[in-house]
Amino acid sequence: MTRLVVCGTDTDVGKTVVSALLVQGLGAQYWKPVQCGLEEGGDTARVAALLGLTPSEAAGRLLPEAYRYSHPVSPHWAAELEQRPIELERLALPLVRGPLVVETAGGLLVPLRLDSLQIDQVGRWGLPVVLVARSGLGTLNHTLLSVEALRSRGIPLLGLVLNGPPHPDNPRTLEAMTGAPVLACLPPLTQLDRQALAEQWQASGLARNLAR
Repeated sequence: MTRLVVCGTDTDVGKTVVSALLVQGLGAQYWKPVQCGLEEGGDTARVAALLGLTPSEAAGRLLPEAYRYSHPVSPHWAAELEQRPIELERLALPLVRGPLVVETAGGLLVPLRLDSLQIDQVGRWGLPVVLVARSGLGTLNHTLLSVEALRSRGIPLLGLVLNGPPHPDNPRTLEAMTGAPVLACLPPLTQLDRQALAEQWQASGLARNLAR
């Protein structure tokens, strides 16, 4: 059974695309506990679209969010604006059979509440992390800080997934400095759909590297 959390080094680093890739490749269920911003239905709807799921397929594979906020801001602020504070008990892992991919909201130190960060919740889940980062300039600082935060809390890190145009040095440097494997380097995809993700799952080596 494979159960993991997809975290990002920052906002808009490609967590949802990587989550969809893992959901498809592992035959997993998907859960986004906290959704902020409901453009096009939010990330759960986006995963359904990326994988080409019918409504009945989506109902069986995509779990409902614990919290859905319309404001595209940090969870703690969205909760304040919409007067629906996050109760940590509602973020307990769902009881499901088989593989599960959990996608977090934003970066690791994003506050869910003023007294609880996203990384604190990841620690409570006790699942290993796939950390998604940009491939290019700026990723070293963001990624090294994120890895340090995970390790300082004893949270297991499966490895890194780098998103974006191939970089000649960053993968090597990140592996050397973190000791964590780069599980995959995902290039920009001109087409984002079920077939493209299936092809990328095979081409990226992600399945092989996760099995190590």
